Amino acid sequence: MKRHLLLLFFIMNSLSELNAQGLGQKLHDSHVLYQEKLITKRRFGHKIVLELIEKIKQNPMFEVSLGTQSSEGRDVFLIKCGKGKTKVMLWSQMHGDESTATMALFDIINFFQAKDGLDFLRKELLENCTFYIIPMLNPDGAEAWSRYTSLGIDMNRDALALQTPEGRFLKNMQQSIMPDFGFNLHDKMRRYSAGETGHLATISYLATAYDQAQNFNDTRKKAAQVIVGMNRNMQQFIPKSVGRWTSDFEPRAFGDNIQKWGTSLILVESGGYKNDPEKMYIRKLNFVSLLTGFQSIAEKLYQKEELTEYNNLPLNSKSIFDIIIRNATLKKGEISYKVDIAINREEKPIKGGDSFTNEGEIEEIGDMSVFYGTDEIDATGMEIIAEDGIVLGAKGNIQLVKNGQIIYKIEKGRIIK
Repeated sequence: MKRHLLLLFFIMNSLSELNAQGLGQKLHDSHVLYQEKLITKRRFGHKIVLELIEKIKQNPMFEVSLGTQSSEGRDVFLIKCGKGKTKVMLWSQMHGDESTATMALFDIINFFQAKDGLDFLRKELLENCTFYIIPMLNPDGAEAWSRYTSLGIDMNRDALALQTPEGRFLKNMQQSIMPDFGFNLHDKMRRYSAGETGHLATISYLATAYDQAQNFNDTRKKAAQVIVGMNRNMQQFIPKSVGRWTSDFEPRAFGDNIQKWGTSLILVESGGYKNDPEKMYIRKLNFVSLLTGFQSIAEKLYQKEELTEYNNLPLNSKSIFDIIIRNATLKKGEISYKVDIAINREEKPIKGGDSFTNEGEIEEIGDMSVFYGTDEIDATGMEIIAEDGIVLGAKGNIQLVKNGQIIYKIEKGRIIK
């Protein structure tokens, strides 16, 4: 009898693991069914959130409440759903110009309302967990497309002083709900690499430190274990492009303090992905990553994960430029010499800030052999002709010429063949 019970346990355990491994692919392939159609680009304002909140209020499975108002009087909402014992709190756009996860959260809310072949997952999540979602914590910053609140304060450095109404609201929610798990959702500069490699750190995770020594207590360990499972799912879609954010303790930051206050805190940072300037594919990856993380929490799958796998995640590094031109011939007067040229693109807002264009600037000239380019050109045998001359900070408008023929043009930091 004991042998049969052990065999049954092994079979059920194996099925659960198989289900977890295949779930990421199912969610990835079906994301288009749940993608919120009102959001088509990553620069959107509070007005769209208000429209979506009104729609969400129509479904009794959600409890929508006004959490607070921003310094400029914009509403910050809390959306609650589920009836399980395990409490999960998520917040996005603490920094107003970091909206990738906000898009994914509205996609997840659509997923919760759907009925299809993934009903088993919805049932499991909503019966085992209660979710508290703050989709846009800094609406003033979102309107201005700025990291900061309208008071000029970085909210993620306001966990102690609590000078911002949005920061006071976030702390009050954590202290009153006391969630078991928290997800702090951000964007980061798109050029971070996963380790000192040429792989963009498209998604980075961190179980935030709660003290200067960066110790692991049970609370932080659980966050790291959930991350291990989330990373395993991400490797299906962005192999070698998942990183670990630096764990340096910041005593004023909400992530570090919420870990200290007893909530297992998972930081998710959305970086760059080639040819995805609006981060729509990274939006999909957030959708998959979060839902597989929820499943790990709901089924307690994280308890089987090893901390060493978390520690093996490559640290974020700054090894990548947007374009590197290698081995080009540069002339200055009578002197000819070979150089590499690194160019980065910077976004410039247009149309009131809801869209943007790019301007490329030359970041470095010389030996770039230890760096990587998202795009690279081998300019061996080519001569550089530049409108503004090859100087740091010049606009990246360059022609690469061979035997009098233009082989490449670089305009505003983009390659035009």
